[in-house]
Amino acid sequence: MSIKSLFHAAVIAGLLSTPQAAMADQMQDDAQAAADRWDQAYNAGEVDKLSNLYASDAIVVTKGKTQSGEDIGKFFSGLKSKGWDDHKTVVKSAQPKGDLVIVTGRWEMTGPGPDGAKKKFEGNWVNVLEKKDGSLKTVLHTWN
Repeated sequence: MSIKSLFHAAVIAGLLSTPQAAMADQMQDDAQAAADRWDQAYNAGEVDKLSNLYASDAIVVTKGKTQSGEDIGKFFSGLKSKGWDDHKTVVKSAQPKGDLVIVTGRWEMTGPGPDGAKKKFEGNWVNVLEKKDGSLKTVLHTWN
């Protein structure tokens, strides 16, 4: 294959993948916007607003037990009252699967350290979001 043929093939491949790449970028942007709304609601202590970001049948898998329904808001309100604050999520990938989007990334927040001073904690984060009525709602939330 000549250099010219390789060049044309690369240009065509690039043109064909551009809409798909743009859709993937948009999905990641939408997932980051959803994560930002979660961070803002949690950091402001707005439990009702935070709870509304979850689907009615959502589950949150925590270290202690699985939370669902009203227990989701209670769980996060309890964390906040114990000094866990300044939550930030960074989306690393967002993969659509039908009406669902599997989102992965990193989280960080400050919390009480062993000596009572605030300490930074961080880890991996997974959310499964459901596209419904023009918005994304969390149906599964877990982290480590």
